[in-house]
Amino acid sequence: MNRIDATFERQRAAGRTVLIPYVTAGDPSLAATAGIMDALVEAGADVIELGVPFSDPMADGPTIQRASERALAQGVGLRDVLDLVARFRRRDAVTPIVLMGYANPIEAMGITAFVDRARAAGVDGVIVVDYPPEEAAEFAGLLRARDMAPIFLVAPTTPDARIERIARLAAGYVYYVSLKGVTGAGHLDTAEVSRKLDQIRRRVALPVGVGFGIRDAESARAIAAHAEAVVIGSRIIIEIEAGPPSEAAFRAGAFVGTIRHALDTRNAKVVA
Repeated sequence: MNRIDATFERQRAAGRTVLIPYVTAGDPSLAATAGIMDALVEAGADVIELGVPFSDPMADGPTIQRASERALAQGVGLRDVLDLVARFRRRDAVTPIVLMGYANPIEAMGITAFVDRARAAGVDGVIVVDYPPEEAAEFAGLLRARDMAPIFLVAPTTPDARIERIARLAAGYVYYVSLKGVTGAGHLDTAEVSRKLDQIRRRVALPVGVGFGIRDAESARAIAAHAEAVVIGSRIIIEIEAGPPSEAAFRAGAFVGTIRHALDTRNAKVVA
């Protein structure tokens, strides 16, 4: 069983919401990212989304753009990210790693070469923001053939026909973008999120994670009432930015620990 599927099954059985933090590989450095990943797991992360730095991240707000710029300034590229995952996998054989990025670095490496190297490194899923499902069947097939999950974004404006296409291609989970805009922007409308999740679930059997507007324990708890997973990224990067690189792992882990506690406290009340 893919590590992503196993994680969702295990947490579902335990009545827990899956927590998926996002960080950009190479920010503030590759060595620091390795420590951050370990700290996130220690703090209760179930899956880690690892951003591949890119010069034109169209879906990312200013916070994640700054993280990509810092990583790119150090020359961090896709090969470095895959090496980072391989080193993590030697320390941790359980926690799923999902790469999140854009098509250009993958196509520059070569799609088949990328999926082979990702599989060898221990990647469990891939989100390519600018691969629409209408053009991603071959790529999704290559991933699935190597037991990696093609994960797709669903937006508030995604029509039913596209959701149905995603349902035929996707594995692992579906990532619902809760806001119209870029990462880290806007106000979260949980009632609207709930309505959209109902629409998605009528067409998609996979778990649904929600991200793009979760900033704190309160918003994480609100989303956990409706989604199988909570995804949080920009706020973690803000925490990393707020201190020196030597404190990055501690600061990221401490913040994610507050989210884990909030989710578990809510889940315990629901079960009781």
